[in-house]
Amino acid sequence: MVAYDNLSIDHDDGVATVTLDSTAGRNALTLEMANELVSVATTLGEDPDTRCIVLTHAGDFFGSGADLTALSGDDSDAAHIRELAGRAHEAIVQFHRANTPVVGGVNGIAAGIGFSLTLFPDLLVLGEDATLTFAYPGIGLTGDGGATFFLPRLVGLRAAKEIVLRDEPIGPEDARELGLATEVVPADEFDDRLADVAAELAAGPTHAFGTTTQLLTDSYDRSLERQLAAETDAIARATRTDDYERGLEAFFGDDEPDFVGR
Repeated sequence: MVAYDNLSIDHDDGVATVTLDSTAGRNALTLEMANELVSVATTLGEDPDTRCIVLTHAGDFFGSGADLTALSGDDSDAAHIRELAGRAHEAIVQFHRANTPVVGGVNGIAAGIGFSLTLFPDLLVLGEDATLTFAYPGIGLTGDGGATFFLPRLVGLRAAKEIVLRDEPIGPEDARELGLATEVVPADEFDDRLADVAAELAAGPTHAFGTTTQLLTDSYDRSLERQLAAETDAIARATRTDDYERGLEAFFGDDEPDFVGR
């Protein structure tokens, strides 16, 4: 496994936990970190032993946004921001293509692209110390990191516009009520609960989970006819997996299915 400078990976019984720990202050996203995210997302997406990916953080910040110390305030900023956003976006695409459940875990501050990175996971567990902030208007920038794609899908268009225009910090309970988070847990229970959620998903039918969540996301861009065709193709392909055979055997037996993620 490759050693990274801005994140770490821990493998445990099918769960790959990616912990963001930037060399920049406040877990800010640097170009090096974005490149490492692309690498780890691609690697885990191709790893048959990874049955759930967890994206969480070290310290008090999940992410404070882009590393602004790399900007100079002149015309060169556009090229740097374009490259940084492009690499971050490639990482998000690779995580989405991983065909395995992705769980986000935040018990600190997520702002700017840190906020954006909380939106694409399938489930998001927040600790009571979490705060989510769009933050881009504070420096006169537009959103990136998939924020304008995932945010209206999670909360609705009107609520998404309110979050963007008012740009106010969102506490954990409000995030849950809006649909930004799956659940909120006490800070001292955060690590254990995040591990439990990931372990539960890792014990499930990985291919079916990953394919179904992708179908849900892709449904926004398809007509009913195209979506039904995609569902037909996906469910037919699922019958060729080991998990289908195990699930079918368990259905006609007395035991719970012992899925293996293949």
